[in-house]
Amino acid sequence: MHAIQLEKSIPVGINDSQLLQQLQDTSFNGFYLQALKDAAPFNDEEISHWLNINVKTFRAYKKPSQELNIGLREHVLSLLSLMKHGKKLFGTSQDFKQWLISENFYLDGKAPVDYLQTITGIRFVDERLTAMEYGDNI
Repeated sequence: MHAIQLEKSIPVGINDSQLLQQLQDTSFNGFYLQALKDAAPFNDEEISHWLNINVKTFRAYKKPSQELNIGLREHVLSLLSLMKHGKKLFGTSQDFKQWLISENFYLDGKAPVDYLQTITGIRFVDERLTAMEYGDNI
């Protein structure tokens, strides 16, 4: 499966049962990291920081033959879903990136990107996007 096809198969706002299903039914390889790289308008250093791995490891994992561990799989799937949600809401990846990197009054002055190192943080940011869809001002 190519990175673009793979990214299309990830639902916006992935819920726990969808996430578990994808984790169990899918063979994970470097295409997932490439799909994340394609979906997120950030550099390798920033993405590897979110994934709690070093840049060299991130680049090595992007090889199609490289299998990803379960924790990394979950993190990548959650980020892919978040990127799709943000692009859907903001219209472009660049506009979503601008929101992600901007300090936000409603997030105690932090930028949403500061929350992407954990699954809980990704869910928190995704919930903020959903709130915005329903008229919340953040």
